[in-house]
Amino acid sequence: MAQGCAWRRMNSADAAIGLCAEGFRGPVQFLKIAGFANPPCGKVRAVTLRTPYLLFIGDAPDQLAAKTAAGIAFWRPEICLGQLRLPGCRADLGLPHMTIEEAATAGVKTVIVGTTNRGGVLGEGWEGLLVRALELGMDLASGLHHRLTDIPALRDAAARHGRQIADVRHPTREFAVGNGVKRPGKRLLTVGTDCSIGKMFTALALEKEMRARGAKADFRATGQTGIFIAGDGVSIDAVVSDFVSGAVEWLCPANDPDHWDLIEGQGSLFHPCYAGVSLGLLHGSQPDALVLCHEPQRPHMRGLPHYAVPDLQTCLETNLQSARLTQPDVIPVGIALNTSKLTTEAAADACKAAEDALGLPCQDPVTMGVGRIVDKLFSCFAS
Repeated sequence: MAQGCAWRRMNSADAAIGLCAEGFRGPVQFLKIAGFANPPCGKVRAVTLRTPYLLFIGDAPDQLAAKTAAGIAFWRPEICLGQLRLPGCRADLGLPHMTIEEAATAGVKTVIVGTTNRGGVLGEGWEGLLVRALELGMDLASGLHHRLTDIPALRDAAARHGRQIADVRHPTREFAVGNGVKRPGKRLLTVGTDCSIGKMFTALALEKEMRARGAKADFRATGQTGIFIAGDGVSIDAVVSDFVSGAVEWLCPANDPDHWDLIEGQGSLFHPCYAGVSLGLLHGSQPDALVLCHEPQRPHMRGLPHYAVPDLQTCLETNLQSARLTQPDVIPVGIALNTSKLTTEAAADACKAAEDALGLPCQDPVTMGVGRIVDKLFSCFAS
């Protein structure tokens, strides 16, 4: 989960320079991700992110502000060599600290901007560090709303040194509007009571568990962090609103009848800022199954103290009703709780309360795994 994974991350394995590193999703050496490459040509095309990475988290004020880097470090430790923190940074990924020069010497190939300041722009002093990375032969990648390729100093340095920049948040293709036509294959969408609550983490945990059981399963990224982890996807919040459902249809197309797409949810139907993208995901994914994500201790909707977090029953029923527009047979199969702020005993109590309320298996994917949720999924869709 976005918050929990930052301080409960797995042990990092050393990545062998020049060799493929092995993760649960298979060998990784290059990730092909859409972005701007070789400026100043200005054309958008697919670029290849070279591994391993240095995760730049700047002066992030807390763990959640560095959630992009934290997600990469948790799920791709085998391709993360270190982190770069600036004075005042209150986030820590548990990776070795490196300067830009040390990263180049260690064999880092790409510097990932894994945090953001207010407004999604570069912080003071960041530009010079990133120019230095380009000068030392490293590429840059970012999930910020503000494109790195729009910054003259970075664009010019990349062109001068033959390096590339990937702004992965910005789609590189156009999408058709959604059509709602039923397509083969099975799909599960993670939904939530709020944003930044663990939908990506839950979808990845489900993929890992299902693959371990020999099932055909693929995580489908809909945000910049997921794209860095999976190597592809569409950052849905950067798609023009009329085309969100069509973009999701493209992201998880027709497939084998026994294949599962595990689609990363975004926002919440109950969050006034992000409900639109949440609804588009529900309609475009045509989910056969939903997993509801929630943080028991959250006091209000993120960033909106005047909006209460909805109760689980209301949230689940609303998501099911919305999903039925394009998939009338959708069912819920589990609840994923982010219990990072609870004691072990309190976490167990929270899961039991959620199970009693909704009659569904409930687990914290970080501390408990998702095995019981997958059991429920498989039992409901046994052929």
